[in-house]
Amino acid sequence: MGSATVNGSLWGSGAKDWSEIQERVHRPLYEHVFSSAMVKHGTAYFDVGCGSGMAIQMAAALGAQVSGLDASDELLAIARARTPGADLRSGEMEALPFADRSFDLTTGFNSFQYAASPVQALREAARVTKKGGHVVIATWSPPALTEAAALLAALKPLMPPPPPGVTPPGPFALSDEAALKALAAEASLEPIGMHDVDAPFSYPDLATGIRALNSSGVSARAIKHSGAEAVTAANTQALKAFLKADGSIYTPNRFRYLLTRVV
Repeated sequence: MGSATVNGSLWGSGAKDWSEIQERVHRPLYEHVFSSAMVKHGTAYFDVGCGSGMAIQMAAALGAQVSGLDASDELLAIARARTPGADLRSGEMEALPFADRSFDLTTGFNSFQYAASPVQALREAARVTKKGGHVVIATWSPPALTEAAALLAALKPLMPPPPPGVTPPGPFALSDEAALKALAAEASLEPIGMHDVDAPFSYPDLATGIRALNSSGVSARAIKHSGAEAVTAANTQALKAFLKADGSIYTPNRFRYLLTRVV
């Protein structure tokens, strides 16, 4: 069983606010990855878990030939509107609907950790990427390196309990450097370099910040279990710790990515 059914409903529930507010937080990460992987005119680029398509749009602006996959029809609709020429499909990370050796670069921005089987998702990413091409595994930096971890920690008491003996996937599931490199090796990917990228959460006011946080799949899971009122209250309290004198919100945050080569 794949992960699309569960993830699609969670991440699609706040698609509009995600695309208009929260997704832009990732821009520094996308820019850093595209620079490291030398995305240019003619690069065949594929984004696994492309969401509402900001990375796709940015790569297309660099001249890349762009493709993507996501579990949420709501997010894909936004991505298609942003980049009409992109090949965007709905499907499973663990069984990608693309031919072998199709792409020069495949990325997963905060997506592989939510796969039912992260190693199978990475094997599929390697399969559709050309020999010598790159696969990027992007996730959060470890909690000790990012103050934004406090925002996620605020929702932990509102999450459903995992089944006995099961460790549920989460934002930091692949953050540990050794574990991330071991997972890449298990998928026959050669690690090239690991980077931490500053990408702060910045909002003009508290109300906008709450809309942004409530739009994530993490919040959607908590809402499903504990209700929207409880989640909004938790996100509000967590954001107040980062409230500035002018009423804006600024939360230091870092993302981590591992650049690998298909061998």
